[in-house]
Amino acid sequence: MIKARVTVTLKNGVLDPQGKAIEGALHALDFSDVAKVRQGKVFDLELDTADRAKAETELKAMCEKLLANTVIEDFAVEVE
Repeated sequence: MIKARVTVTLKNGVLDPQGKAIEGALHALDFSDVAKVRQGKVFDLELDTADRAKAETELKAMCEKLLANTVIEDFAVEVE
């Protein structure tokens, strides 16, 4: 069993209205030191294999086909 975490974030230069809304809310709650917020998403996955190389290949394919919109998002894969 291999555990992995995939983190998906917007690419630099892509507008992030949700991040901007969170930033405004934090300022309204008196967290004035917050300069910028970018939001993203995290996926924790378990793969039923012991082959690390195969798992990494499959995880990358999952990101490219479903988990991330690679036109506007970047992704990072961490395998335990």
